Amino acid sequence: MTTIPLGPADGASAAGRTNGTAGSGGESGSDGGRLARRISAKVVIAVLLTAYGLVSVYPFLWMVSAAFKNQIEVVRGGHLIPHQPTLHTLTSTWNQLHFFRYFVNSLEVTAMTVVLTLVVYAAAGYAFAVLDFPGRGLLQKLFISLLFVPGITVMLPIVLLEDKLHLLGSHIGLVLPFVNGGAPLSILLMTGAFSAVPKELRESARVDGANEFHVFTRIYLPLSRPALITVGLLTAIPTWNEYLLTRVSLNNPGSYTLPLGLQTLSSENVPHYNEMMAGALIVVVPVVLLFLSLQRYFVNGLVGAVKG
Repeated sequence: MTTIPLGPADGASAAGRTNGTAGSGGESGSDGGRLARRISAKVVIAVLLTAYGLVSVYPFLWMVSAAFKNQIEVVRGGHLIPHQPTLHTLTSTWNQLHFFRYFVNSLEVTAMTVVLTLVVYAAAGYAFAVLDFPGRGLLQKLFISLLFVPGITVMLPIVLLEDKLHLLGSHIGLVLPFVNGGAPLSILLMTGAFSAVPKELRESARVDGANEFHVFTRIYLPLSRPALITVGLLTAIPTWNEYLLTRVSLNNPGSYTLPLGLQTLSSENVPHYNEMMAGALIVVVPVVLLFLSLQRYFVNGLVGAVKG
């Protein structure tokens, strides 16, 4: 058998093929290792987030479970799912502890706060975004800087002022501080939303004879509906859940809101945990349903305000 010797060129190409094969194998191994590490990292992150989600949602699930149990089953503990689920706890809490009255009071305070907030700060956002007046930038910065002022620091002045104005103990004495407290974030969101509206629309409307009020109500407000809903949600939820200011301001049980009504359940000598959880469920469910029904507008409103 005759062996044909390899020339320099043939030897180089053979070596190149050998090195290329080895190199591609090494690169494949490296890519596979990186892919495996990426997958492992994603799995770890997913497991951690799932565990965090379960830990976070467990108190809410326990509250819902306890609201459908009797007192003995709640005290004994055990399974999260009720052995003998009952609606008696919810109905008795609603009927016997005046929760309907508390519910109406909360609805009244929240509705007045949301309406006033939207009317006042939609107009303010329009002025900051569209109109030109002296000190506009400085005034806007002052309002936004109030975001960093803790509400607890102004509680005593608010109570003293309400007492001087004879508003202490009334619902309007709650509504006005709530509206005032929502100023920084509401103005920020509405200004961003109105800034995103093309200025050519306003100019065209003014050329056609529309005054500023018509431009505001017929062009800017309809185009900024997600931002309005976002401001409404961000106003309604903390107003509905507010406890501290209502506890300080209201002294007549007939004017109590739901958080104060819920507090009366825990002031008994022998607390009934199932009734307390039923009351908490009554407080929480309306705002959860409200948020879920308006969630897409809420997200769009935040995105539009940030872009603006």
